[in-house]
This record gives sequence, structure tokens and C-alpha cells, in this order.
Amino acid sequence: MRPPPAAGAPVKKVPGEAAIVERVPGALRATSRSFELKGEIHRKLISVLDLNKVNSLPRDRVRMEIGRVVEKLLQEQRVPMTTAEENQIIEEVLDEVFGLGPLEALLKEPSISDILINGPNKVYVERFGKLTLTGIRFKDNAHLLHVIEKIVSKVGRRVDEANPIVDARLQDGSRVNAIIPPLALDGPSMSIRRFGRHVITSEELIEKRTISKSMLEFIGACVAAKTTILISGGTGSGKTTTLNAISRFIPEEERVVTIEDTAELQLQQRHVVKFETRPPNLNKEGGINQRQLVRTALRMRPDRIIIGECRGGEALDMLQAMNTGVEGSMTTIHANTPRDAFSRLEAMMLMADLEIPSKVLIQQLASAIKMVCQVARLQDGSRKITAISEVLGVEDGRVLTQDIFFFERTGMTPDGKVQGRFRWSGVEPKILDRLRMAGIPLRADIFDEVVEVNQG
Repeated sequence: MRPPPAAGAPVKKVPGEAAIVERVPGALRATSRSFELKGEIHRKLISVLDLNKVNSLPRDRVRMEIGRVVEKLLQEQRVPMTTAEENQIIEEVLDEVFGLGPLEALLKEPSISDILINGPNKVYVERFGKLTLTGIRFKDNAHLLHVIEKIVSKVGRRVDEANPIVDARLQDGSRVNAIIPPLALDGPSMSIRRFGRHVITSEELIEKRTISKSMLEFIGACVAAKTTILISGGTGSGKTTTLNAISRFIPEEERVVTIEDTAELQLQQRHVVKFETRPPNLNKEGGINQRQLVRTALRMRPDRIIIGECRGGEALDMLQAMNTGVEGSMTTIHANTPRDAFSRLEAMMLMADLEIPSKVLIQQLASAIKMVCQVARLQDGSRKITAISEVLGVEDGRVLTQDIFFFERTGMTPDGKVQGRFRWSGVEPKILDRLRMAGIPLRADIFDEVVEVNQG
């Protein structure tokens, strides 16, 4: 990793960072003098305008007042500055007043999928699966902590020494996780998982070679036929994106209830009821977890229940719902293979503290979940549906699965791109009988398609 640039030095440009770096003049970026100047402008602005009314004032009026303060301050202190630098200072102060300060430039970049802040002087971004260090800086730990508090307060949460870990979300749905001292040793740290307003369509998944057309048609037919589906994958592999994409195949007339810790799902149906968990307050009271929300959802006549991610004892309630009439439900789980996914689900169900034999839990898992969609992020940063597997039953105390489609890796290109192909495993799925009974036809040649990826 590159070390951060020295204070006052021009920022070295990295491919893909130009759009951000060029917005802030090198002479002003990340220098203590520029932070002092912005801080003084901010203080003088507060003395001119009512602090409680600043956020309700038109942006143009605030910008005009900032311009006057900047001009007066530069004259008083005889600071040489070009018009471009002066405008940049005004925009940065506006970002502090109305937005999230230094993060605003990053949040305006649609190509950024993750923002990772390791203290005030190290801000990384991920583009197309690759991490790079940016020139964005915060003044100090207090400045970064102020931005974190600004984010969490908007969703009715708080962060302090008594609650040093917090989950929140931005207005566009992006997921935020922050941790502060004393747990964070190098100062406050924060990660932002971007979720833009644009929901990736099925066509875009095919175009990006995330999935083949035949695989998408097959999984779409399974969704329409109310098949219970588990989406499995590692961190950042695209589980939520996949869930959003395949949820488009849910019929419009069905009633769907979603349950999440932090709202990320963007279902396109009209009849959707959204639930979100709530952490306990300072007195450890008032918390609402996923288990409670699943039970509430069952009383609301759902056709399907979608849990953003199974993490604990709610897996048992979800499983029982699937086995008692709420078919076609979906959820995601952190796991590297379908077999690992079922092992994790079994462990989570045991967290419900009910004395149910492991053998019974495994039988219920195999009975409830019919398909597993495995998602992965490869070395080149691309995301792929690496397998669509069917649950066949239980064998030797384990849930038995069989791949229907899979991504077969064949090598790497000279420029570091993963080569491979999407193909059928050669096994005819048992789910075809269910699709026929549901009146959902499949193309006769759906299993004949082989799609090459990055082949010269």
C-alpha cells in the first residue's frame, strides 16, 4: 500500500482517482493550514448566521455568506489564493455544513463501491474490486468522530464510549459501520458499503458476465414457482445485489415482508412491507431483534418473507416459517460453499436455545430449502454466480446438494482477468417437476448454453 502523502505535498494521482483528486487543489489538500482556514470560516459563518437555522436555509444563500467570509478573511490575513482554490474552499465548507465533509467528494462518485476509513489520515476506496488509497483527509480524530455522529444521529442512533460500535445507513441506503475508541486503537474507523439508487437489472448481470442467460432463466423460474432459495457467499461477494436482482421474478400480486438489520434491499414490487431491527438503548432496553420481527411477520399474512441476512437464532424461526406455508422465502448467509452454508445455518438454529436434536434440524433444513445460489468475488474483482445447487436430501447426517449450473475456471489472462465458462453440470434437476406443475415452462435448450468469460 502507498503511504499517505506528506502534508502540503501534491497528491500523486492513481488511475481511477483523477475525478476525485482534481477537485481539490494540491496546495490546499490535507494541510493543517487549509483545515485551520476552513475551521475559521466555519466559525465566522456561525457568527453571521443562526446555527439552528443554517441547515434550513437555501444552499445558495449560505454559499453567498461563505463567499463573503472567505473574501474578508483572505484580505485580512493576506493569503494568496486563486479563484479556483477560493471556490474549492467554499465548496468544502458547504460540505461541512450540509453534508459529511471530506466524504462528500467520494459519495458523488458512482464507481466507488466501498469507502474504508482507517483513522483520519487513511481513506481507501474500492472500485471494480480493487482497493486504492485516496488523498482525502480529516483534520483529526475529533473531525472524523463529528462526521460519524452526524451520520448515526440521522437514523436515531448514537455512538460514544458506552456504545462504541454502531450500524447505520445513509439516505441513499448505503450501509455504515463505525467503531470508535477505546475499542479502535488508531482513532475512529468507519466503513461505508455503497448502495446506489440504481438497482442492477437482470440484463446488466448478464452483460457483466455475473451470470449466464440460462442460469438466470432457471433461477427466475424457481423464484416464480415459490422455491425457497438460500444465497451464500463471502463478504462483498454481491449477495444482496443478487437477492435484489432475482427478487424481480416474484409475482407482483404477492405480499412480501422484508426483515433486515440495516435496510439494504430494494425490491421493486408494490406490495412490500419493510421491517428493520432496533438496537437496545443505554439501559439495554427496547431492542428488537430479527427473531421478534420474523414472528411478527408471520402474523401479517405474508406470501414470502425475505431476511436480508441470517446471523443468529432467527434462522430457526425462518426455517419453521418455510416449513409451514411461507414458501418462496429467501435469505443470504456468509459461507464459501453450499455445504458450509448449511453447517452455519445449523449452528445458528442451535443459538435459539431450544433442545432440538441436530438430526431433526438437518432434516428440516433439507425439507425447507430447495436451492442454493453461491456467489463469489474473484481475484480480478469480478463477481460471479459460481454455482446454482439443488438440495437433494440428507446423507450421512449432512444436507446433500447437487450443482445444476456452475462457473468453471480455466485460467487467467495476461492482464489479470479470470477466464472460465458458465455451464450445465449434466444433471437434470428434480425441481423441473415443480416448475411444470406451476405452469412455468423452460426453453428446451436451456441446459445447452455454455458462456465463455474473458476468452481473448
